[in-house]
Amino acid sequence: MPHPDRGRCTGRGDQPGRLRRLLLAATAATLAVVTPASEASAQERPAGAARANPNARRDRPGFYKGRRIADVMSWEGVEWLFRETRVQEEQPEAMLDALKIRPGDTVADVGAGAGYHSIRLARRVGEKGTVLATDVQREMIAMLERNAREAGLANIRPVLATQRSTKLPDGKVDLILMVDVYHEATDPEALLKGLLVALRPGGRLVLVEFRGEDPEVPIKPEHKMTVKQVRREVEPQGFRFVDSLEFLPWQHVIIFDKPEDTPKRDEAGKAARPAATPSGDTSRRP
Repeated sequence: MPHPDRGRCTGRGDQPGRLRRLLLAATAATLAVVTPASEASAQERPAGAARANPNARRDRPGFYKGRRIADVMSWEGVEWLFRETRVQEEQPEAMLDALKIRPGDTVADVGAGAGYHSIRLARRVGEKGTVLATDVQREMIAMLERNAREAGLANIRPVLATQRSTKLPDGKVDLILMVDVYHEATDPEALLKGLLVALRPGGRLVLVEFRGEDPEVPIKPEHKMTVKQVRREVEPQGFRFVDSLEFLPWQHVIIFDKPEDTPKRDEAGKAARPAATPSGDTSRRP
């Protein structure tokens, strides 16, 4: 049974109508106060100050700067990394030849998997060089260790990394190589900041990626990248574009370096401030 007063207004005059009028008046008064304040704050904004763009597209989960982030290839599919056709399709030795790796270099193979390129790199840097072979899957690291032992190579150092931490030493790496890997990074900015810290000044970052510009490359779109997209993501993190080599059948070899004058950064990726000079010490002043 409904409540006896539900919907009734007997004896209260035009109560609903009066309430509507009061609400409308209150709303108008609020708008009259808010609008001038908004205009005043806009007038006080410094010339050239950035304004929020209401039409700007924000990335959805699983996307970065408009592209879809690919899933990390599972260790269970490791056989694909050693497929018989890979030499013909990707020409790994020709790719490494183009990078002019020197004996004694410290090279990081980031996203090394089971060591397909790590073993080739280890032979090039020689006994005095080091290959830091990183991956985010323990199973891949275990297979990499086994493959390095079977190849008789003692200069490969397996490193279990995470999606947010490269686990590489600061400022010690001459070359960072990522082959068919960067597009799988779930946090590209954190990764790139860590890679920049790991490189010595003048060191190189090389991304080998299937050509997103070419619809004939038989790879899913999320596993391909254009040079334009790569530069859009990498350069804002402090890297300098050097070149994109296009001699491989299906892939770009995109080269960046770390400028000599790049400031050191802390763990959060912020540029470190120079130490303050004591007011009484003039020995270091110009």
